[in-house]
Amino acid sequence: MLNITLPDGSVRQFVDGATGYDVAATISEGLARNAVGVRVDGEVRDLHRPIEQDAKVAILTWNDDDGKMAFWHSSAHVLAEALEALYPGVKLGIGPAIENGFYYDIDLGEGRTISSEDFPEIEKKMLELARQKSKFERRAVSKADAIAYFTEKADPYKLDLLERLEDGTITFYQQGNFVDLCRGPHLPDTANIKAVKLLNIAGAYWRGDEKNKQLTRIYGITFPKAKELTEYLEKLEEAKRRDHRKLGKELELFAFSEKVGAGLPLWLPKGTMLREKLEQFLRRAQIKAGYQPVVTPHIGSKELYVTSGHYEKYGADSFQPIKTPNPGEEFFLKPMNCPHHCEIYKTKPRSYRDLPVRLAEFGTVYRYEQSGELHGLTRVRGFTQDDAHIFCRPDQVKEEFTKVIDLVLYVFRALGFKDFTAQISLRDPENKAKYIGSDENWDKAERAIIESAAEKGLMTVTELGEAAFYGPKLDFMVRDALGRKWQLGTVQVDYNLPERFDLEYVASDNSRQRPVMIHRAPFGSLERFVAVLIEHCAGNFPLWLSPEQFAVLPISEKYHDYAQQVYDRLMGAELRGTVDHRDEKIGRKIRDAEVSKVPYMLIVGEKEQENGIVSVRKHGEGDVGSMPIDSFIKSFESQVAAMMDGAAG
Repeated sequence: MLNITLPDGSVRQFVDGATGYDVAATISEGLARNAVGVRVDGEVRDLHRPIEQDAKVAILTWNDDDGKMAFWHSSAHVLAEALEALYPGVKLGIGPAIENGFYYDIDLGEGRTISSEDFPEIEKKMLELARQKSKFERRAVSKADAIAYFTEKADPYKLDLLERLEDGTITFYQQGNFVDLCRGPHLPDTANIKAVKLLNIAGAYWRGDEKNKQLTRIYGITFPKAKELTEYLEKLEEAKRRDHRKLGKELELFAFSEKVGAGLPLWLPKGTMLREKLEQFLRRAQIKAGYQPVVTPHIGSKELYVTSGHYEKYGADSFQPIKTPNPGEEFFLKPMNCPHHCEIYKTKPRSYRDLPVRLAEFGTVYRYEQSGELHGLTRVRGFTQDDAHIFCRPDQVKEEFTKVIDLVLYVFRALGFKDFTAQISLRDPENKAKYIGSDENWDKAERAIIESAAEKGLMTVTELGEAAFYGPKLDFMVRDALGRKWQLGTVQVDYNLPERFDLEYVASDNSRQRPVMIHRAPFGSLERFVAVLIEHCAGNFPLWLSPEQFAVLPISEKYHDYAQQVYDRLMGAELRGTVDHRDEKIGRKIRDAEVSKVPYMLIVGEKEQENGIVSVRKHGEGDVGSMPIDSFIKSFESQVAAMMDGAAG
C-alpha cells in the first residue's frame, strides 16, 4: 500500500500503482473531472502516471500555475500536430509553455512562409484535433530508437536535442498520430482545450545562437472556456493601451535615437523629473535607514572585473574593452556596481563595531544585449540600479534582511503595488558542492530569510536549488493591474565577493573575519521599474510622483497675468506644473491636459480673478468646484501626506 499525504496534511492509503486521478477521485468527483495534472513530492507529472512510493501529492487544476503550464505545454503539441498536417515536411524545434501561453519554433523549409493571415486556418485545425479527445501517452524510449525515429523523419533539430540527452532519460509523448520528444507533463487528453488563439510570429535563432538558422516562432494561447479567451483578449487590448513605449512617447517621458544607439534611452524633461522624484524618494528612505551614499565611476579596470568574476560571467555581454595608450591597460564599462563598493569597503580597516556598513548608489551599468532582445525600457543596454550593499556580521544578517524587507514594502505601498509574492531561493541540499561558503553560514542565512519573511507575513514560495552559488536570495514577484508578473525587488546574500576581494573585519576576539555581503535593489533598475509603473497605472502616476501635478488654464489672453500669479503661488509651495498660454479655446486646453494625464487642471477667468480663486478640475473625474488657492494647496498637501503615511504602514 502507498501512504499519500495530501496538502491539508491528511494521509490516505492507496494500492501500489495508484495515479493522481485515483487520488482526486477519492476527494471529489468534481476534482477528478477538472484535474489536469498532479504534483508528486514537488515534481509535476501526468495525472494518470502511476505513483511508485509514499509521497506528498497535490492535484492540479487549471486554477494552479503548474496546471496552466501543463495545459499550455499540451497545447503546443496540438499546434505542432496541426502544422504537420497543414505544412507537410515542417521541421520542429522546441515548444514550451511560457507565462501566458506557449510557442513552437518551426522550420518550414525553403520558399515557405507563415503569416498572421494563416492563423485562422491553423486555429481551426487545432480545435478540430482537440475535439478528437486524443490521449497524451507517455513512453520511455532508448536513445538509439529515438535517433532512428527522428532520422527517418529527417528532423535535424530533434536530433540535435537528442545528442545532449542520456540514454534512459528519454521519453516520447503521442496524441493521435503525432509523436514528439518531450519530458512532459501533459493533460490527460486534448478535450480540455476549448478555445485557441494564435497571437504573433517572430524569428528565433535555433538554441538562441545567431550563428544558427533562424526559425519561425509562433506564439499562442488556449483556454478551457471560450469566455476566458475573450477576457484575455480584452486584457491584451488594454495592455496595448498601457504599453510604456506608447505612453512614454505620448507623455513625453523618454525617447530613443538611432544616432545615440539602440538600447540607450534619452530621458526627456518630464521623464527626468519622474526619475529624479523616484530617486529622491528612495534616497530619503535610505538615509533614515542608515545607508551612506557613494558614487563610483562608469568604468573600471579589467582586473577589477576579473577579480569579482563579472568578466567571466558578463564578458560576452559587455561592450568591447576601452584600450588606453598604455600597453596592456584596459577598462570596461561597468556591468555591476558591487566590485566598486567592495573597494570602498576596503579603504580603511573595519571593526566588528563598525558593522553593518551600508553603501548605496544609483549606479549606471552597461551590458551589450543583443539587438533582438531590446524592448523599450524593460531591456536596455544602459540602466541605473538603485544598488546598495550591506557588509555585516553573520549574526546581523536576519536583522538586516528584515530592514530591507521593510524598505521594499514601503516602496511597493507608495507606488500602489499590492499583489506580490516573495520567492525564497535556497540551495539544493542534495548537491551542496556547487555552492561556496560554510554550512554554518548558509544555515544562518537561509534561516534569516525564512524567519524574516514569516515575521513580515509575506506570501512566499520556496524554491530549492534556485539560490545563487554565492548565497540564498529573496525575489519579489509583483503582479500589475493587468495581472502580469514582474520581478522587481531583490535581496541576495553573498559569501563570494568578500572572499574574492579579501574583505575583513576585526572580531571581538581580535581575529580577522569575513563580512557577509547583502545585495539589495527595491527598484531593480530605474528603467525597468518606470516601464512597469507606467503600465501598472496607465500613466496616471501617484500624485506625489507625477511630473506635472497641475496645469493652470486661462480662459483667454486677458487672464494670463492672473494665471501666472496662480502658477507662481503653487510653485512657491513646491508643487509642479505649467501654465497653458496657448491661443486655444478652453475646451481644447482641458482635453490636452486630460490626454497628458495632468492630475489637476486649474481654470481661471473673470470670476476667479475677481475673487482670488481657482476652478478645479480633476483628471478623469471632472469639476471639483471653486476654492481659494491656499485651500487647494492644503487639500493637495493633505492628499500627498495621506499617501506617504499609508506607505509608511
